[in-house]
Amino acid sequence: MIKAEFDKLHLQELNLGCSTGNQWFAKGQLLTSLSPVDGRVIAQVKTATKEDYEEVMERAKAAFLYWRDVPAPHRGELIRQLGNKLRSYKTALGKLVSYEMGKSLQEGLGEVQEMIDICDFAVGLSRQLYGNTIHSERPEHRMYDQYHPLGVVGIITAFNFPVAVWAWNATLALVCGNVIVWKPSEKTPICAVACQQLLNEVLQDNNYPEGLSNLLVADSTMGKLMAEDPRINLLSATGSTNMGKSVAVTVAARLGKYLLELGGNNAIIISPTADLKMTVLAAVFGAVGTAGQRCTTTRRLIVHKSILPAVKEALVKAYSQLKIGNPLDATNHVGPLIDQAAVDNYLAALNAIKEQGGTFLIEGAQLEGFETAYYVQPAIAEVENHFPIVQQETFAPILYLIPYEGEIQEAIEIQNSVAQGLSSAIMTTNIREAELFLSASGSDCGIANVNIGTSGAEIGGAFGGEKDTGGGRESGSDAWKTYMRRQTNTINYSTTLPLAQGIKFDL
Repeated sequence: MIKAEFDKLHLQELNLGCSTGNQWFAKGQLLTSLSPVDGRVIAQVKTATKEDYEEVMERAKAAFLYWRDVPAPHRGELIRQLGNKLRSYKTALGKLVSYEMGKSLQEGLGEVQEMIDICDFAVGLSRQLYGNTIHSERPEHRMYDQYHPLGVVGIITAFNFPVAVWAWNATLALVCGNVIVWKPSEKTPICAVACQQLLNEVLQDNNYPEGLSNLLVADSTMGKLMAEDPRINLLSATGSTNMGKSVAVTVAARLGKYLLELGGNNAIIISPTADLKMTVLAAVFGAVGTAGQRCTTTRRLIVHKSILPAVKEALVKAYSQLKIGNPLDATNHVGPLIDQAAVDNYLAALNAIKEQGGTFLIEGAQLEGFETAYYVQPAIAEVENHFPIVQQETFAPILYLIPYEGEIQEAIEIQNSVAQGLSSAIMTTNIREAELFLSASGSDCGIANVNIGTSGAEIGGAFGGEKDTGGGRESGSDAWKTYMRRQTNTINYSTTLPLAQGIKFDL
């Protein structure tokens, strides 16, 4: 089945991980992509070298000189066609995402749907790159601001969303008049090759020049080159907080622009008035979806003591119904972790919970009887928020139960008492609690939800978080402004030259 899907994506002849449009090349070592689902080799891709990188960057710079002058609605037409291409290949690409990354088939298809949705958003945006008209203090003058393309946008993506996060960045960057250079995770290179190939087909159909969309399959050293390179006008990087801090320091040293989407340590506050059925559904999906490998994964449940026994009972019942196994089987809820390193981190976290005084409502374990060793049992532990292990992000399906007994302000304080600030939620039917949670005195996260979980963000809203999450925003709302440079313009249509603030300077 997977081989047939590869053929649909036109990947059978591609074994090179560097592309500037339809030109495929690479001079580096072979990178083998192994599926975490069954351990089988998906494909091998030759990686890009520093020499390849230089060729890509020169082509990208040249392409930008052309693309920046293409009218934005015409750029939007390119993205409209990409959206239609993705609709045609949704099933094939969704299965590839599921197989190479390990998420459930429903989530793989959902990720491709996010790509389609952001294409639709970007098409509309191509006619809405608005500036402002500003009233001048000088007579017969007009002021306004407008937005221009930046140049080359570098995109570094993580394994957990191997196609959607690229699309969030690529569609907006291209519509805004930039060209793109993409370094995907070396853990999911075939998904990246597939996306590049689909966009290449659209570019070729429209006779656009090489260099508008570029791919570099390589290890982290390539990301370092991109961070250091002043030819990268904006570097959008998704990954761990440690990676993001390194990128920020390097890019800031050259006064460059960066957009960071980093770690999360997301909580749901469960008020005494919460609808328990809705709460459990939100908590379970948020905790075990993508096997806990989302930046928006629900990691902490902050539960009022008065309802803690009922919440615990409902969670145990729900977790007993989870089916773990091959994610391409639609009856399974939880697939594997990405690799052995992820399993090792999961096991280390379980040990840390015990050492720091936590107790397990549902014990975690590495599971046997599967085709790979990467399948694990989703765990639930009763802990205190100050435990060091709770303060950090573990990319695995471990859910922490943390009680509170006072007013909602106590729960909000617990929620905010971590270094990360991505996503948050409260389950309540009390309007005062909901409004306080959304106020300036409430959640300090970039995303704050009421009566829905922490994951599953829509593309219409800006996505991103504060504190150690990096402060970046992608996807909807006015996130497009990140991909452009602002310019303030003043036009004097009088016959004199009055100076600002009434300054006199007679000659």
